[in-house]
Amino acid sequence: MLLGAGHAHLFVLQALAHRHPADLNVTLVTPHTRQLYSGMVPGFVAGHYTLDDCVVPLEPLVAASRAKLLQTAAVGVDAAAKLVHLANGKTLHYDTLSIDTGAVLDPERIEAMIPGARENALFVRPIEAFGALWPQVEQLAQGRALSVAVLGGGAAGVELCMAVAHRLPHCQVTLVTGGPEPAAGYTDTVRARVRRALKKRNVTVLQEPCVRLHPGEVELASGARLACDAPILALGAQAAPWLQGSGLGLDAQGFVLVNNLQQSVSHPDVFAAGDAASREDMALPKSGVHAVRAGPALARNLLARTSGTPLTPHAPPARTLNLLSCGGREAIAAWGPWHAQGRWVWRWKDRIDRAFITKFRSGANL
Repeated sequence: MLLGAGHAHLFVLQALAHRHPADLNVTLVTPHTRQLYSGMVPGFVAGHYTLDDCVVPLEPLVAASRAKLLQTAAVGVDAAAKLVHLANGKTLHYDTLSIDTGAVLDPERIEAMIPGARENALFVRPIEAFGALWPQVEQLAQGRALSVAVLGGGAAGVELCMAVAHRLPHCQVTLVTGGPEPAAGYTDTVRARVRRALKKRNVTVLQEPCVRLHPGEVELASGARLACDAPILALGAQAAPWLQGSGLGLDAQGFVLVNNLQQSVSHPDVFAAGDAASREDMALPKSGVHAVRAGPALARNLLARTSGTPLTPHAPPARTLNLLSCGGREAIAAWGPWHAQGRWVWRWKDRIDRAFITKFRSGANL
């Protein structure tokens, strides 16, 4: 059973399209019939892409892999009994389970952190819901200048801020980082580029936490209140709450803890990848780059598991290429200590993103 249609599972489906053992039954469980590629969402918000440009339709890929698509979500796992409980009321048994459901923004957990968030904020995750709701914000902005605040100073928050500022230049855009400076996980030189890019696009940066959301206002830890028509939550990744009580070994944040085979440290018949998983042997950021890199290795090991052949370790690269879009057709590149910025970087990112979509878009081409 493949639980979720994240980046890594696209590679698994592609591998099954090329080699699907006759005695292997594969079920993909996902609430959506297409995957919205997170790497292109800032470009969608900025107006460079339509929503259809950013999605991988799953049905052709599933058909080519000779799998079964079950359109629902998981609400629980019983690892001891090898059962997955689904939102449609069904319970399914598995022999081998792979989890690639991505990270979430748990409304209950967020509400405990920021009261009023559930009623007043637009959550970036689930990303499919954000993609459907963002055009409503654009429509509201046609009638008047909005005040938009993005909560979260990581890469997602930074990119979304500049995308909004580009798409809605008549609106006031504020980045509320929660305390750290924007893009805190990057090098000093990249952070300096980010600060300049935000300033150039007239994005106001507030380095303090949001403690409550009111209708039309963001309340900050200092007691100040920021007028805000559209607060967007782009906070750090959280683990799916249904993993608690699953019996699976989890890390301190609740993500599935896996070894270098992408295999659960507690249950060898369970695998996990992408933002749903954490490696026991190394700390990796929750990043689409690492999810994509883990995909081919996960596919190999799932097929090896079903055939009884040895599994092979997955060694993530020591350095990864990070490309931060800056709203307009300009981007910042970072690879270890090397960094660059310009329109050519955006064109590079655009080619990479479009190639990813094209790779999985048509099952007939596999």
